[in-house]
Amino acid sequence: MLAYIIRRLLMLPVVVLGCIILVFAVMQLLSPYERLSIYCSNPAELKNIDFDVLIERYGLNDPIYSQFADWFWNVMHGELGWSQSAARPVMGAFMRFMPVSAELALWSALPIILGGIWLGSLSAVKHNKPIDHITRIFAITGWSLPTFVAGLLGLFLFYGILGWFPPGQLGLGASAIVRSSQFVNYTGIITLDAVLNWNWYVFGDALRHLVLPVFTLAYVSWALLLRVTRASMLETLRQDYVTTARAKGLEEKVVIKKHARRNALIPTITIAGVTVAFLFNGLVITETIFDFHGLGRWAARAAQTFDLPALLGYLLFNGVLIVFANLIVDVMYAYIDPRVRLE
Repeated sequence: MLAYIIRRLLMLPVVVLGCIILVFAVMQLLSPYERLSIYCSNPAELKNIDFDVLIERYGLNDPIYSQFADWFWNVMHGELGWSQSAARPVMGAFMRFMPVSAELALWSALPIILGGIWLGSLSAVKHNKPIDHITRIFAITGWSLPTFVAGLLGLFLFYGILGWFPPGQLGLGASAIVRSSQFVNYTGIITLDAVLNWNWYVFGDALRHLVLPVFTLAYVSWALLLRVTRASMLETLRQDYVTTARAKGLEEKVVIKKHARRNALIPTITIAGVTVAFLFNGLVITETIFDFHGLGRWAARAAQTFDLPALLGYLLFNGVLIVFANLIVDVMYAYIDPRVRLE
C-alpha cells in the first residue's frame, strides 16, 4: 500500500507540471499586450507607463522557453497578476473567496457521497420493488432538473413561502458579530470559526443559511451517484462470490456490506472524487442563486468582464485540483480493492 502511494506521489509533480504547461500554452494565444495584466500585480503600471516598456520589462518578446521560465517562477511564488473583477491580486482573491466555496463544499460532500451510495445500494438490493422505483424516479428527476431551477424552486418554497432558509451566508445579527473585534476569523470558514469562538448563535445562523444550497447540490449530485452505484451494485450481486457467500449461510446484511458493496464502489469512487473536486472549485450557479461570494461567483464575474489573470488563475487552480482529486481516488482504489495496489 505504501509503495503504491509513493509511486502515485512521484507522478504528481509531473502531472502538475503538465497542467502548468497547458495553461501557459493557452496564454500564448493572446498577444503580448493582452498578457501584460497577467504579469502586473499593480494596476497603476498599466496606466502610467508605455505598454512597450512593460513588454520589454516582463520579457514578453523573449524566446518561448524564457517566457515560460519567468511565468513558472511567478506561479511558484503566487504572483498571478491583478484581478480587475476582485480589485486585488489573483492570489489575494483566491484567499478571500476560497473559504466560502470550501465551506459550501465540505457541508455538501458528506451528504452527497453517503446519500448517493446508500440510495444506490438500497435501490439495487430492493431491485424492482417500490423503493427501487421511487429512487429511480428521484434520480431521473434530479438528473434532468437544472441546478438553477432546483435552487429557485427551493428559494420560492422554503424562503418565499415558509420563510425558513434565507439566501446569503449570514443574517444581519450574525454578520455584525463576525465583523466585530470580539470574533476571531481563524480560517474564513464561518461555521468552523464559530465553533472555535464558542459562538453557537453564529454557528446556528450559518447552518440555517447553508441548508438550501447544500440540499440543492446534494439533490442534483445524488442522481448521478445513485445511478452509477445502483448499476454497479446490481452487477456485483450477480457475481459468483456473492452467491457463494450466501450459500455459506452468511447473513444478508454481511453479504451486502462486506462482499457486494465494497466491490461495487470502484466506479462510484471516480464519480464521487470528481464531484467533490468541482464542489471545492466553487459552483457558479449555486453560489450566484444563494448569494455566496465564493470562487464560482468570482469566476462568473471574471468571465463577464474578461478578467484574464483571474480566468487563467482559475483555470490553473482547476487543473491542480483535479490532479489531487485523482490522486485521492487512486489511493481509495487501493484501499478498497487490494488487486489495484498489487498491479
